[in-house]
Amino acid sequence: MDFSFTDEQQALADKVRAFADDTIAGHAASDDRERTFWSGFFAELGRAGLTGLAIAEEHGGRGLGAVEVGIAVEQLARAEATACYPVLNAALIGGIIGRSGTAEQQQRWLPAVAAGDSVVALVLTEPEHGTDAAAIELRADRDGDGWVLTGTKTSIMLGMHATHGLVFARTGDDGARGVTAFFLPLNRDGITRERLDDLGVRAGGRATLRFDGVRAADDEIVGGVGEGFSGVMRGFDHSRALIAVLAVANAQAALDDALAYARERESFGQVIGKHQGVAFPLVEHVTRVHAARLLAFEALWRADAGLDHRTEANMAKWWAPRVGVDAAHQALLTLGHRGWSDDHPVSRRVRDAIGQEIADGTENATKLVVARELLGREHAP
Repeated sequence: MDFSFTDEQQALADKVRAFADDTIAGHAASDDRERTFWSGFFAELGRAGLTGLAIAEEHGGRGLGAVEVGIAVEQLARAEATACYPVLNAALIGGIIGRSGTAEQQQRWLPAVAAGDSVVALVLTEPEHGTDAAAIELRADRDGDGWVLTGTKTSIMLGMHATHGLVFARTGDDGARGVTAFFLPLNRDGITRERLDDLGVRAGGRATLRFDGVRAADDEIVGGVGEGFSGVMRGFDHSRALIAVLAVANAQAALDDALAYARERESFGQVIGKHQGVAFPLVEHVTRVHAARLLAFEALWRADAGLDHRTEANMAKWWAPRVGVDAAHQALLTLGHRGWSDDHPVSRRVRDAIGQEIADGTENATKLVVARELLGREHAP
């Protein structure tokens, strides 16, 4: 049993950390304040190879595994949690196209995703259907030799930034088997976007997208008619573990700031780290964050090893964001009035942490997956 990274993995971590420190971190506060990424952000991610980590080399990517994507997400999140979402989306959607797309579709779409030229969004959630994603109502109706999409999607991360979206629409009867995935340019006639005003992850451009008679072709369907829902659910087993890594990295960065402050700030004639009431809560939260990190990376390692990782990934997804919120909150309390100000990054990290509890499946949704794995579907909720 070896808990360390390989030499190649550690080199990747070092490289991404240097990139994040040099290129990303300095923009984090202004990204949050301006509610958008700085000009050139997506191009820089592409040039650094971060949007092509999980895409096959034959399509312009780096052909790396789930653990390597997790390593990159961890180092990016230490600088700015929101900067991870283009990397997460490229890995998730690139993986779905790589598994379910035709050879022609892969060659047509994946090189631009890998290069960062195509910024991709998962266009799944609707105003009345979030966790119950199989009940989506956006329609795709046959019209001649193509399809016409009509309806509304919301809470689409990167919705204001994305050039392309994997759009899930109802092409058949109620339920999961009636859902089809279309990979579409989001500047197509009939698509309008509205930015959502969010508590955290503000640069991410979460948006509502409206489809008013949007035309799509048969060769823009990924995985066949009626196969869209099963494809995205398989992808979530991987991306949920990545969200867990993001959550613990964001929390660890907040704790690192709190630990540094506890070594310097003085009260009652000594640094505050000398007080048990300061030191012991930090110990507790560092312990929980460490344990959640190990669980998330175990899920990613199992994915790379070809082992069932469904339980571990969903355990990590429900637990790590909760751990992350509590740890970031404790970091803010340790910093006191300094942390309460937007001049300090911990306030942003607390707000961003809350969003990670919702992304890619709520706590109850992921617990349901674990319960069915542990008890069997016939004995579980």
